[in-house]
Amino acid sequence: MVHMDSDLEYRRIARPTQRIVTGRVVRLLDGYPRELRIGQPVLVAVVTAASVMGLLLLALRSLLSSGGGGARRSWKELRKGPEFLVTPLRLRDSADQLCEVELHGHLPQSALHPADWVQITLRPQDPDLPPRVERIVNLTTGQLLRPRTATLWSHLGPPLLIQAVLGALLIATIAIITVLT
Repeated sequence: MVHMDSDLEYRRIARPTQRIVTGRVVRLLDGYPRELRIGQPVLVAVVTAASVMGLLLLALRSLLSSGGGGARRSWKELRKGPEFLVTPLRLRDSADQLCEVELHGHLPQSALHPADWVQITLRPQDPDLPPRVERIVNLTTGQLLRPRTATLWSHLGPPLLIQAVLGALLIATIAIITVLT
């Protein structure tokens, strides 16, 4: 009998279609990790430009004999992408309908509690997934909350990105000099 009730409850869960939903938090379910997909063309461009600069830096290091650099991540590690926390959030909207949305990233533990009155701004994602929360205004506490997740740029990291920018500038400089001469 309990199993049937939970099946009925699951079927009654709606996915909101509005961009902004106001309601009461019913439950924050257990979070789970999801991998961020990384597009190969962007990754190839960044790694190629960084490699050009890396070769120049390697040549300078060998001339100055200052020792080796830090450990580099493999292509497989870079391609895999970062994982981020996904927490399903159930709320009862102003029409008393039970809705499920996804919260990506982390929020302070004290940010949301069952029975808090909230206004959430949503962004659609894959049709098989509930909409993603972009912003939460906790009307009970007056807090504005923005969950943050890992991005392509945070995954690649500042050292690789700086190296890629310098490599791209070096390639552009060589190309301009070649065209002008």
